[in-house]
Amino acid sequence: MKLRVNIHQLATLVSIADYGNFSAAADFLGTVQSNVSSHIAKLEKDLDVILYDRATGQLTDAGRLVATRARRVLAEIDALDSDIAALKSEVSGSVKIGTIGTTARWLCPRLMDIAAKKHPKLRLVILEGTTTTLEPRVATGQLDLAICNIPLAARDLVTQPLFLEELVLVVPVDHPLAQNNRIPLSALANMELLLPMEGTAFRGEIDEAITPLGIQLHPRAEIDGTRLIASLTFEGYGPSILPATAIPSYLRDRWALVHVDGLPCRQVGIAMRSRGFPSAPARAALELLRDIVANPSELPEGLSPISSS
Repeated sequence: MKLRVNIHQLATLVSIADYGNFSAAADFLGTVQSNVSSHIAKLEKDLDVILYDRATGQLTDAGRLVATRARRVLAEIDALDSDIAALKSEVSGSVKIGTIGTTARWLCPRLMDIAAKKHPKLRLVILEGTTTTLEPRVATGQLDLAICNIPLAARDLVTQPLFLEELVLVVPVDHPLAQNNRIPLSALANMELLLPMEGTAFRGEIDEAITPLGIQLHPRAEIDGTRLIASLTFEGYGPSILPATAIPSYLRDRWALVHVDGLPCRQVGIAMRSRGFPSAPARAALELLRDIVANPSELPEGLSPISSS
């Protein structure tokens, strides 16, 4: 079968997948609904398959499959355009980066500063999420790369390590343990803590460390979501175990970060698609990210760089 699909048809299908219906897709594309309908009808004819169920207002299984492929095609076309521009002059175009929330707080400002100096025509598009939500977005081409907890299970992604991040006890500065830079894991046994929910990956990391020692933690509450745990801690609802960068710099005068011997470190890295060649903007962003974490003295407390070699 010789396909005659064009970029406009693929972009239209992806817009429907993103925005839900013909009308919303037309608004996003800056066109009229009849043009959207025409593009989809032509694409369905060329592929000899129904992509959009007019009765339910949803993409069919075939429509979702084609939309996934279309994202990758469109991403490669954008990358080609950026690569040609980079050969002619400096890096330009956009790079879509996903990042976990605690890392975003300290890394994004530094990335924006260094990108503005080294690549002023590079446009950063940053999405905050969890590792679980970011991983499929990289795989489908919605993101060029993601900064997340690694390793990952997905086979169609590759990762490059960036840094190790300690899990620490977070307490008010007037808490008795705040005067200690480091405490044993057994010191947590008699504390009421805000803890991750059982069954979450975060709780699994903590339980894996304490179970062999016979330590039992006492939750004041069990919460799904690192950011919510941090917010409740900062509102005064109790100490918690958090990634080291969960305490933003502007709260460091009121909250202490206490290192706990025996708690594991998280490995944070960059995830990318294993197939395809990163665009010039994506390659530039990768280089900037590696530069940012290369100097241990420039990293927040509780972080240490790791080599990708």
